[in-house]
Amino acid sequence: MSQPLLKAESLTIAFAGIKAADNVSLEIEKGEFLAIIGPNGSGKTTFLNLCTGYIRPVSGEVYLEGEPITGWAPRRIARQGIARAFQIPQLFTDQTVRSNLLLGIASRQGVWDGLKPLARRRYQEEADELLELLGLSAHADAIAGTLPEGLRKLADITLALALKPRLLLLDEPTSGVSALERFSIMETLMNAMRTKGLTALFVEHDMEIVERYADRVLVWNSGSILAQGKPAEVLQDPRVVETVVGVA
Repeated sequence: MSQPLLKAESLTIAFAGIKAADNVSLEIEKGEFLAIIGPNGSGKTTFLNLCTGYIRPVSGEVYLEGEPITGWAPRRIARQGIARAFQIPQLFTDQTVRSNLLLGIASRQGVWDGLKPLARRRYQEEADELLELLGLSAHADAIAGTLPEGLRKLADITLALALKPRLLLLDEPTSGVSALERFSIMETLMNAMRTKGLTALFVEHDMEIVERYADRVLVWNSGSILAQGKPAEVLQDPRVVETVVGVA
C-alpha cells in the first residue's frame, strides 16, 4: 500500500494555554479532496500553518510522502510541493492579474529581478494556460485590487497553482463570496485541481460546499478530531450537528 501524501503524527501546540492541536494525527491520501470543518477558534487554520511551516509544533511531526518537513521554512515546503491559498487573498493589488501570476512563477524559479527574466515565451504561455484554466483570461490585464471578491479568490488560487504543488491547502475558498457565485467558483476550482491531478485540503464553513465537493470530511473541535468520514455520514452525526453544523 502506498504511503499517504501528507501525514501528521501527534501534533501538539497551544496558545495562551489553549490547545489548537492536541496530539492530532491524520493522513491525506493522494488524489483526495479533504474538508476540515469546525467552530471558529477550534484550530483549523493552525493546522494549515503547521503543515506549511508558518508555526512549529511543540511536539509531533509532519511528513510529505514519508519525508519529515517539521521545522522547514515555508518557502522550502512550498518548493517541495505544498501550496496554500489564504482566506484573504494575498495579491499585489496594484498589479495586473497576469503580473501577479508571473511573480508567482518567479518565486518558483527563484527569479527576483522584476518581471524581465519572465518575459520569455514559455513563462508567458504557462501564465496564459493557468489563467484560462481558472477562467481568468478575460481579466488578465485587470488590476487585481479592482476585481470582485470571487475573482480575487480565484486569482489567489492561480498563484498557488503556479508553484506546481502536489498538495493544495485552501482556507475558506468561498468565504466572502455571494451565494450565487460560490458553486460556480468551486466548479472552476475542482475542474482545475482534477486537470492538474492535485490533492487538496480545504477549510470550509459552508456545509453545502462540503457535502457536494469533499471526498472525506474531518471535524475539528478544541484542537482535537471529533469525527471523520464521508460527508453524508459525518454531517448527520449528532455530535457534529451540535458543535459545528448548527453554528456554521
